[in-house]
Amino acid sequence: MKTLDPEQLRAVVESVVSRIAVGAPTAKQAAVSPPISRATVQAAVAVAAGSCSCGCPTGGDRGVFHCVEKAVEAAHAAHVKLAKLGVAGRAKVVSIVKQLAYDQAVTWGRFEFEETRIGRLEHKIEKLRITRNVPGTEWLHPDAMSGDGGITLEEYAPFGVIGAILPVTHSVPTLTGNVINMVAAGNAVVFNPHPGGARSAAMAVQAYNEAIRRETGIEHLICTMAEPGLESFDAICRHPQVALLAITGGPAVVSAAMKSGKRAICAGPGNPVVVVDESADLDRAARSIIEGGAFDNNLLCIGEKAVFVVKPVFQRFCEALEKAGAARLGRSQLDQLTAAAFTITPGEGGGCSHAAVNRALVGADASKLAEHAGLRVPDATPLLFAVTEADHPFVQEEQMMPMMPVVACADFESAVREAKRAEHHYRHSAIIHTLDVNHMTHMAREMDTTLFVKNGPSVAGLGLGGEGYLSYSIATTTGEGITTPKTFTRVRRCVLVENLRIV
Repeated sequence: MKTLDPEQLRAVVESVVSRIAVGAPTAKQAAVSPPISRATVQAAVAVAAGSCSCGCPTGGDRGVFHCVEKAVEAAHAAHVKLAKLGVAGRAKVVSIVKQLAYDQAVTWGRFEFEETRIGRLEHKIEKLRITRNVPGTEWLHPDAMSGDGGITLEEYAPFGVIGAILPVTHSVPTLTGNVINMVAAGNAVVFNPHPGGARSAAMAVQAYNEAIRRETGIEHLICTMAEPGLESFDAICRHPQVALLAITGGPAVVSAAMKSGKRAICAGPGNPVVVVDESADLDRAARSIIEGGAFDNNLLCIGEKAVFVVKPVFQRFCEALEKAGAARLGRSQLDQLTAAAFTITPGEGGGCSHAAVNRALVGADASKLAEHAGLRVPDATPLLFAVTEADHPFVQEEQMMPMMPVVACADFESAVREAKRAEHHYRHSAIIHTLDVNHMTHMAREMDTTLFVKNGPSVAGLGLGGEGYLSYSIATTTGEGITTPKTFTRVRRCVLVENLRIV
């Protein structure tokens, strides 16, 4: 017998069921069976043609799904298969992902740059290449205790299926880093990317899944939504098989995730600040601030956003910034750029005015920002800077633009005080340039940030120019810090009483 393809089957069922639905029933027929609704017709057609009742396809295209329910089901099945392969299977997947990200960095970096139109192409590429520094299964050594009472073993177990939110600022790099951490811990993951980076996320997910299936036989270990939005985010948060949420995004999604009733690991907002004192190597400080603050046009959550400099070295520091390649804005030019970069709305109830960032300029090149300031600078200019007061919007807002406000402070204590106020107690990141150990200690204690970098660029806090490891998800709001495979595990303890102690 000839088998109908899905489209033929859909047409046949739709024709038959539609006739039943629209035909006028007799009184006897209506008494026995009520009219079939259009929703019922659509559901029947969808099921017959291989779709959910919502009308979306039941299968995922190499991990890309239109339906949260089917994505989570597929991820759960993949998690079960991954468990059977043990730690060696996880390590293989991690190796696949790291190698693909490195090999495809140029292609994927360009694709994401063209989709999002923010940041700098060369840094999109670099962010993918350095995912090799994200830790894998080697971080999951069990802890053992042995004594007169017997032995106890604590191991790090997976949660199962993790629901994760991706930012538009680093769609594929954050996805890749999360996959490495989460799969190393034994989990599968369903991503809800920012709509602005959804195509980039889907491209990477399909490539990863193809390679994983080819090497391990597991399908849909990494899933993503084809058309992500608030509805899919809410569905992921509510799904009973999603055991853990991992959020990288703004305050709104962080707040929603923390109210979901599930455990949530949240990388929330930041406004990283820098203090430069009298003892600092000013040339090195200037180079470091440009390196970190201009990276990907200041899209990094850890990137320097405002600098507070003690007055005795203020002028020399500004000169060092210019010598290192930053372009200086005068006051009128700063005012023009501020008018373009922020919308100032009066506070309610007689409160203070509030500055809202112009999203069209987030991640824009310094040369583009300069045009809004009425200034022409070379396209290769990495960073703009301007002298501002401590209350300026460029200081107080997480603006994610390559424009560095520089504030003159009377002394070190006042610089730290103003820096702490601008950081808004997000406890995210802070940087100091000094040779005074007492100043380092004082600021570290006062700021109480997750990352605190001394005498280097902000990126040194992620192992790029400093010691350490990389992750694009820094859980400041919920306190886990720079995420590792252990972040996405639960600790299980196994105890054997009065036995196997051989000493």
